Amino acid sequence: MIVLLLTGCAASSQPSAPSADRPQVRQSQKAQPQAASGTMNESGGEVRSEPNSRPFRMVVKKSERKLYLYETSGGKERLRKTYQIALGNNPTGHKTKQGDGATPEGDYFITHLNAKSNYYLSLGVSYPNAHDADEGLKAGLITKEQHQAIVKAINSGAKPPQNTKLGGDIFIHGGGTGRDWTLGCVALANEDIRELFETVPVKSKVKIEP
Repeated sequence: MIVLLLTGCAASSQPSAPSADRPQVRQSQKAQPQAASGTMNESGGEVRSEPNSRPFRMVVKKSERKLYLYETSGGKERLRKTYQIALGNNPTGHKTKQGDGATPEGDYFITHLNAKSNYYLSLGVSYPNAHDADEGLKAGLITKEQHQAIVKAINSGAKPPQNTKLGGDIFIHGGGTGRDWTLGCVALANEDIRELFETVPVKSKVKIEP
């Protein structure tokens, strides 16, 4: 349990929030939101979209504390909406290892949608990516076998291993944006994450910039 706390989205500065972004039954009586072109599994905890067209992409600009949602229609891309965000308790610099509190920087994609997030709703981010794995291997943080497993998952569009010394369980989730309070995730207001949850399909691209 301690490892999960350190690697995932946890709120050390918000005592009302649960300890990690893991599926759990929430007390809200609101109907479950429906993700775009997806199906919910029996537990209601995860929604996966069909591999059709993916006209949305997100750009997170950490220094601006903004998430930009772009939509492509008729072959033209436009900015659909801008969202305020909060980051990890170590907001400057790229995430390099488990427990550093940093938010990753680089090119990722949405791995899954979690309707039972501890932070209202969440979108899984494909950290670590192949570049993260390369750097982790050079630094001696992961083995060759772990590196190969990460690269294989990314190349196949799957969720990479989350239990290495590089860390994992990076999400875009709700919970509010009053200050930087996560342990590496990107937090939005609950009404904003609901919009993304209902709009953005799995496999959508996410670029996280300094």
